Amino acid sequence: LFMCFLLQLAALERQIFDFLGFQWAPILGNFLQIIVVILGLFGTIQFRPRYIVVYTVWTALWVTWNVFIICFYLEVGGLSKETDLMTFNISMHRSWWREHGPGCIRRVVRPSSPGILEDYSYVSVTGCIIDFQYLEVIHSAIQILLSLIGFVYACYVISIFMEEEDSFDFIGGLDSYSYRQPPQEHVELKPVKPVGK
Repeated sequence: LFMCFLLQLAALERQIFDFLGFQWAPILGNFLQIIVVILGLFGTIQFRPRYIVVYTVWTALWVTWNVFIICFYLEVGGLSKETDLMTFNISMHRSWWREHGPGCIRRVVRPSSPGILEDYSYVSVTGCIIDFQYLEVIHSAIQILLSLIGFVYACYVISIFMEEEDSFDFIGGLDSYSYRQPPQEHVELKPVKPVGK
């Protein structure tokens, strides 16, 4: 339960900053993460191992997604953080941390050319303590760490629930007179005493 709580806090925090940056792909992923963690929490409280199995499968996908985000921001394998992949190519928004990271000084410069739209501006960012891509990588690494711990706990809870189901004794289900007993080859017959007249 504590792991579900930590996962929810981490996903909600990340969801807020992805909304601020209009990054639609991570917003969708975070939303699914929040829903599945709630499902896993419900499965744990209500003793429903199938819900926890759904959570464990999603956790594997969530770890894969976060590894992709790390590769995206570190530009591994031909990926480029300058593309609009995280916004589904709908807009040119980038990570919120790009302009608002710790120590960043943001300057907006209006264009001086007469042919450029008035609402267009160039943003200059200097003095950042940590570059935005490393902040995104740290967020994803934290998500991976919490998810792997959650995955181990979920597997443990599933095994406990399965052991409890296997050890449950239905009424007369596991005693020596069960219908599942193989028939005996030799049956001892006893004479029946007639009731006296």
